Amino acid sequence: MSESPTAPAGAASGVQIVLSGVLLAVTNEVPRVLTVDRSELGRSDDPALPFGALDPVADRTLEIALRKWVREQSGLELGYVEQLYTFGDRDRDDRRRVEAPSTAGERGAAQRILSIAYLALVEEREVAATTRAEWSDCYRFLPWEDRREGRTKRLQGLLAELEQWAAGVPAQRAARRERIEIAFGLGPGGWDTERVLERYELLYEARLVHEGRRGAGEAGASGDPIYTSQAMAVDHRRILATALGRLRGKLKYRPLVFELMPDEFTLLQLQRAVEALAGVRLHKQNFRRLVERGGLVEGTGRRHTQTGGRPAELFRFRREVVRERAAPGVGLPARREVRG
Repeated sequence: MSESPTAPAGAASGVQIVLSGVLLAVTNEVPRVLTVDRSELGRSDDPALPFGALDPVADRTLEIALRKWVREQSGLELGYVEQLYTFGDRDRDDRRRVEAPSTAGERGAAQRILSIAYLALVEEREVAATTRAEWSDCYRFLPWEDRREGRTKRLQGLLAELEQWAAGVPAQRAARRERIEIAFGLGPGGWDTERVLERYELLYEARLVHEGRRGAGEAGASGDPIYTSQAMAVDHRRILATALGRLRGKLKYRPLVFELMPDEFTLLQLQRAVEALAGVRLHKQNFRRLVERGGLVEGTGRRHTQTGGRPAELFRFRREVVRERAAPGVGLPARREVRG
């Protein structure tokens, strides 16, 4: 698969600019990401993030171009959007080299593809039936990031494989073990929810994700060998990991989670949404105390009667808090450790 849906921008210099979007939602306590099937563009049938090439003449801004591609590929209109990162490694697509004319007019120069990625937070909506887009569980692609059930047997198996990889090169054993300990929270520092990209890069280097084997020229099925998960096209799983880590960090000092909530919600629904994104369980009382004392929400005077128990009070986001405080995030209070 190649990120080349239209004629490349900047072809004369051998550079193509592509816009990629990570659209995240939370539905029924599951973090969801929008993926598209663009297998007609290349040899991969792995899911991709919505993307498209920048038209340097027609697209007035990068964000306008992104919104256009998302609309065409899913039928969705974006709300909150922020620029995430630019991905420009020379061999982003390990399966295909795009030939482009050099500045001297000679063929044979490998085209450099720069992907400018954006993060968008939305409520999950039905995609247009005429598109090839669908919503997927984020943890289908990054299952080791979901620690809500503790350290599962599958995670233990993954850690055992990493230990074998660390021991494979005696001269690097100590350094590799230290990286594993820090990334996967095995030491006194514990699990850091924000190290999503660091964990993915470690698994890539150890060839415990399909993209790592693909980058090394090894054939094999699309799934990962140990911790069963789904690969993504090109380097889109790396982009997704970057986006999830960024979002987890910003939950602590920006009220972004409310972009994913309905107008009215219970405090338990809010907590479950934060837990879904952070991948950890939180102490209920500590979370509620932090949210209420921080002035993030206000009661509506109404109650949610479909809880299966005592009706719960409905709240809404206090938008005034953005002007009142410099860092009005949910803060991710001490998590509740689940023994798996």
